[in-house]
Amino acid sequence: MASSFALPSTISLKKFPLNASSSFRNGFRTASISRSRVLMSASVGSQTLVDDSLFLDYKPTSAFLFPGQGAQAVGMGKESHSVPAAADLFNRANDILGFDLLDVCTNGPKEKLDSTVISQPAIYVTSLAAVELLRARDGGQQIIDSVDVTCGLSLGEYTALAFAGAFSFEDGLRLVKLRGEAMQAAADGAKSAMVSIIGLDSEKVQQLCDAANQEVDEANKVQIANFLCPGNYAVSGGLKGIEAVEAKAKSFKARMTVRLAVAGAFHTSFMEPAVSRLEAALAATEIRTPRIPVISNVDAQPHADPSTIKKILARQVTSPVQWETTVKTLLSKGLKKSYELGPGKVIAGIVKRVDKSAEIENIAA
Repeated sequence: MASSFALPSTISLKKFPLNASSSFRNGFRTASISRSRVLMSASVGSQTLVDDSLFLDYKPTSAFLFPGQGAQAVGMGKESHSVPAAADLFNRANDILGFDLLDVCTNGPKEKLDSTVISQPAIYVTSLAAVELLRARDGGQQIIDSVDVTCGLSLGEYTALAFAGAFSFEDGLRLVKLRGEAMQAAADGAKSAMVSIIGLDSEKVQQLCDAANQEVDEANKVQIANFLCPGNYAVSGGLKGIEAVEAKAKSFKARMTVRLAVAGAFHTSFMEPAVSRLEAALAATEIRTPRIPVISNVDAQPHADPSTIKKILARQVTSPVQWETTVKTLLSKGLKKSYELGPGKVIAGIVKRVDKSAEIENIAA
């Protein structure tokens, strides 16, 4: 989605040197890539607009992929004690969150870690701590420098944007904290749920949703919320609609259904009450053009214009996650190696379902 604007009489070319091994930006250490990039910007009054189509012709070779909610598990983050830069991220997080995040990550209890308001900050911080663990190992900085595209599953998009320098570690954590609170509040306002449908293609899952929707009222409608990979799609909606999906799944030849341990119908209109709170927080947050492409969950495209990124992030909570398209696009564009950074191995499993020959390595913290 390229933003269009009328070019003024003066256009400035800003050159951003990106050839240092690593740098600190707004308190979060970010690695850079060994080349320079020219960004075209247009000055309109005091506002600088960035051409949103800047990254559209990106050619990926090495990617960082960050997990989303559901990847959390008691014990995550325990390796962070051994790397000062990783441990420091947890210490800085404690000041923002008001509790010992690393203690909850490593010791639980599970019920607390699984709550939306805790799991989202926990996964964000643990995933960025994994970057620091990688940086500390032999050859790790070289791997970080080689990364030329990044993305994350739902919540993981915030992690990817922080890694790419679009906002500071602290600002990203504040956004994630508010996002979790707003999504929990929206979920509390209606009886809703999510379920994974295993063993069907997306067309069959849509037919299953259509059949379920014929039996429930408008408040209980369902839709595909996560296009994860062939044979694995998550459906969100009202509780009665989800129950209808589960009851009909076998007749549509689904192998199984798995009710997801989330607060409600994420990535649907059920999350609409969260949007205004997110918009306000995003408006107050400094967001810059990422130094490398960050692929959006909403449209599976990278965006360069900070105002567009803010709009996309606000829309993300009510829009289906286009992860399958994202992975297929990266691979079709020539991606050679991926790294999953953070808890769990969900992302690696999805990538392998899309292409068994795809090379992906897990980096846990």
